[in-house]
Order: sequence, then structure tokens, then C-alpha cells
Amino acid sequence: MENTEMSLPLEGVRVVDLTSVMAGPYCAMVLGDLGADVIKVESFPDGDASRRFDPKVNDESYCFAVLNRNKRSVALDLKDPRGKEAFLKLAAGADIVMENFRPGVVKRLGIDYDSLSKTNPGLVYASMSGFGQTGPYGKRGGYDIIAQGMSGIMMMTGYPGGRPAKVGIAMNDIASGVTALYGILGAYIGRLRSGKGQYLETSLLEAGLAWSIWEFGAWAGAGEIPTPTGTRHRRSAPYQAYRTQDGYATVGAGNEKLWQNFCKLVCDRPEWLTDPRYAKPADRLKNADELERDIEAVFATAPTAHWVEKMDAAGVPGGPVYSFEQTLADPQVAARKMVVEVDHPRIGRMKTLGLPIKSTGELTEIRKPAPLLGQHTAEVLAEIGFGDADIASMLAQGAAYDEARGGKVAAGGGEAE
Repeated sequence: MENTEMSLPLEGVRVVDLTSVMAGPYCAMVLGDLGADVIKVESFPDGDASRRFDPKVNDESYCFAVLNRNKRSVALDLKDPRGKEAFLKLAAGADIVMENFRPGVVKRLGIDYDSLSKTNPGLVYASMSGFGQTGPYGKRGGYDIIAQGMSGIMMMTGYPGGRPAKVGIAMNDIASGVTALYGILGAYIGRLRSGKGQYLETSLLEAGLAWSIWEFGAWAGAGEIPTPTGTRHRRSAPYQAYRTQDGYATVGAGNEKLWQNFCKLVCDRPEWLTDPRYAKPADRLKNADELERDIEAVFATAPTAHWVEKMDAAGVPGGPVYSFEQTLADPQVAARKMVVEVDHPRIGRMKTLGLPIKSTGELTEIRKPAPLLGQHTAEVLAEIGFGDADIASMLAQGAAYDEARGGKVAAGGGEAE
């Protein structure tokens, strides 16, 4: 799996990652995919909280394993003076440090940006939290479900008249990770020009809100408050999922040419083109309920695959509505290598999501699997100048833990939130 001949864009960049669970680890994973040496600093005996999440194979969390590839794990007790000393040495040589503790924790531990930048002025330091480091909610802990509710997303998701609905994935978590990622890359590019590092931070609330920019435009321009529309578009029809004989098919016939082709070539209903209910885009949107009934009456006569094939032949965008398992089995997903296999030291041969970016050069690569807790502690400590005797002493006294060399397994590493 290793390819020593590659030269990825972040090769030689060292990232010290203090984050856990999803937002920060996702960001760090992509930095690793881009070639960075990501050193995941964890407490012990538990490490990243997601190591305990089911499902597990050979006592290793599968979800943790797919989210923490291309990283090395160092287990330190940051409340132990020797553990903290090791961390400070590690951070002194880092290009990027990232954390998602509850605001105030890193300050109390003495590992905040102000402390670390004194010896490493070129450091790019990123913080992720529920609500940000300032403001009336700055000290609160936050989770994806809370951020989805407070960013307005839950009140615009689901079906009209229904209860607020959560997006099916941890959207605000991933949004926060992606937002931190482009902030870190921007700050690092800036450092290449100026030599100066900087502190940056984002939150689950802000990142999710930023992704609602289209809805914000409608609110700011016309006072429109987005409400649930099911699978429908707020500005276009037909643009939604319609029931078929055996499932659902999506239709994206949002302009006049597509609408005409949809009526004539897909549904064999040319009369819809002169029906006053559907004559203009605004009419179709206004009469979306009737349009849905008419389209579903046609679609009910044949299975989803039939309608997808007809739309494709007519040049009308459309597709099936898949279960997740069906998505992963789709030939397009396979052709794009979005499910790949890696060898994990404990799980064995395992599946993971592939790289969503394809490029003409060397840009991203899955080089190594997720690490075991403390798998690289001794290795990294040696790299930053600790001798064998010092490392052995730290492991024996519980300041650090190494999976391979043993050590005193005691709680440590700072606070979890």
C-alpha cells in the first residue's frame, strides 16, 4: 500500500491532531490523503471516543478505522509533565496543530495557540467547536444534532406538516471539517508567502449555516423562510423524486427544453405542454401537487429502471433513489473506485471509502490504514529527540503509551470536551 515514489502536495508537512470523533478527524484525514504526516495525539486507555463506537471487528471500531486512515497515533498523558513536554516538542516542529476540545481546555492545559506560537511562530493552529470560541454560547459543548437544529436546517428538512427532520448524515460535523480544511490550507499557503502562522477557528453552527447560502439569499432578498418541501425544489418543477412501480425515480426537468422532452419522450404526454396548469415554470411550481399526481400515475406503470432509461435516452436528467447498499453496488461507483480495500493491523482486509478527487497528477492517496491506539508513540518520540531510556521511562511511568512496547495504561491526555 505504501508508495515511496509519490510526491503528494503536502508531503513533508507535519500535522499534530488533537481532535476526536468526526469533524476534526475528517479534516485531518483529508490532510493525510494530501500527503501530510498526521500525528494523532490521543489520551489512553480509551483514545479517540469513536474507538469505542460499534460496529467492531476484532475489537476495533470499523467507523473509526475508515475515518482515521493516513495517520500515526501517539498516546500521551497531557496532564503528566513528561507527557506535556513531549507534546510541546512535537508541536514545536509542527506546521499545523488542530483541536476540538471544549473552548478553554487547551488554555488550561497550556497548549493553546498563544503558548505554542511563542516557540513556533509559523504555526497554523485550528480550533473546532460547537459554537465558536466567543459569543454567548462559546463555552457550550455542541454536537451535530444540536447544530442542525440551531442552524435552521432541521426546520427546512422533511415533508410539509411533519416534525423537524435531521439530515441523514452528520452534515454539520462534516461541514465543520471541510470548513476547517480550507481554512487550514489557506493559512498554510499564506504562511508559505509570509512565513507567519495564524490561529483560525470554526464551529458546527457556523459551518452548517454557511452551507445554506442559497436559502439565505431568498430570505435576505424577499423575506422567504425556507420550509420543508420533501424532495421538491423550491424554485423548479418537476424537480423531485416520484414513485414508480417498484420504488422512486428522481427527475430534474427544470427548464423548458427538458420539460418538453420529458412530456413528449419520457411520459408520452404532449398534452401537458398546453395544459394551463403546467404551461409556464411558475404554473408548474404553483400546481406541483397536481403535477406530482399526474407524473406518478404514469410512472406507476413501469419500474424505476425503465424510467431512468427513458430519461437518459431523452436527455432528461434522472436517476433511481437508492438505498445506501444499492449506492455502493452501483457500477458508476465501482468505476470511480469509491470503495477500496486496505489492510488493517487488527481488522485485517477491510473496505473503506475511496478518494472523491481524481487528478492528472499525484494529489491524494490512501497510504496507510488507521492506527492502533499509541501504535507510533515510541517511533514519534524518537523522531523528536527522545532517547530509548527516556521513552522506556515514560512508558513505564504512564506518561505515554505504545501499543507495541507496552506501558502503564492509565487515564490521561486532558479533558474530552
